[in-house]
Amino acid sequence: MCCVLVAPDKFKGTLTAAQVAAHVAAGLEQARPGLRCVQLPVADGGDGTVDAAQAAGYRRVELSVRGPTGQPTTAAFAIREGTAIIESAQACGLSKLPGGVAAPLTATSYGVGELILAAVRMRAKRIVLGLGGVATTDGGAGLVTALGARLLDASGAELPPGGAALNRLDRIDVSGLADLPGTEITLATDVDNPLLGDTGAAAVYTPQKGAAPDEVPVLEAGLRRWADVTEGVLGRFLREEPGAGAAGGLGFAALTFLHARTRPGIELMLDLLSFAGRLPGARLVITGEGALDAQSLHGKAPVGVARAVAAFAPAVPVVGVAGVCSLTPDQLRSAGIAGAYALADIEPDLDRCRAQAGPLLEELAGLVARDWLST
Repeated sequence: MCCVLVAPDKFKGTLTAAQVAAHVAAGLEQARPGLRCVQLPVADGGDGTVDAAQAAGYRRVELSVRGPTGQPTTAAFAIREGTAIIESAQACGLSKLPGGVAAPLTATSYGVGELILAAVRMRAKRIVLGLGGVATTDGGAGLVTALGARLLDASGAELPPGGAALNRLDRIDVSGLADLPGTEITLATDVDNPLLGDTGAAAVYTPQKGAAPDEVPVLEAGLRRWADVTEGVLGRFLREEPGAGAAGGLGFAALTFLHARTRPGIELMLDLLSFAGRLPGARLVITGEGALDAQSLHGKAPVGVARAVAAFAPAVPVVGVAGVCSLTPDQLRSAGIAGAYALADIEPDLDRCRAQAGPLLEELAGLVARDWLST
């Protein structure tokens, strides 16, 4: 039976990916009674990755971990058949900052390490670590500490959490570092920044995390010291590796200490969600995210979906839905998206657009049905 595959990412701050898929499907089914819609919420490794995995049949596991400021927070990961999907933002995301107050110098990734240990205790042999949306710029030092390493200053005292403290790092004691035998770790990220420099973790991302102009060099120097000492201890020189600067340098720690490898987040997630297996019989694929813009062209979920469709079912058209769309028709076509429909086109007031996103999305889906599912 012909069907429509609805595979959107979240509309950040407005609707989860599962909510977007549900509203699109409802609008399509209202416009075309009897139409079969397959809902497959997707993610690219950032916020919403665990939710997307859960919607695809993974089991959700919740536990208390140390949040970005050290206070306990509830975090979740997803697991199925020995594969665990961990979202860094669940433990140290910007949304986990108490009261939304930024802590760029002291935020820690410790909770991410706790999630990894929990997954290993549940016998995960493959861990997918989604990078993105974090409040931290500690180079993954917190993660490494959670796994049992000790970061020491010149007097032998353990360093406090955060990227600023790394300026005082003298040595790393790895004698207690947890062994993760037989565990394969893959980093899901669309970020290819190195750890340091003008395109590194501190220069590019810390202003978005609340760092003042005079704090950015402090964090850059801390990351540099972290790389110098780490590379001296382990003999692995990965500060320039694409993705080392992802998630405030979490990528560097995972690459260096955990021997992780990187893969574009949306490609990896589509494989884990068995996306290609949902395409046979599809007449149309609908994807989307909150804003279809220039950033979407650099490995974001909608373009990843369109590329996957082109590889497995090139005759199936892909259309996008979004809150706003600033891409030209030529840009959309070059990305494999045949057309785009934006909430802002039917409700120009952005506040109302956000407040009524669900009903508006159903109305938008009716327009998609009119244009692409005519009998």
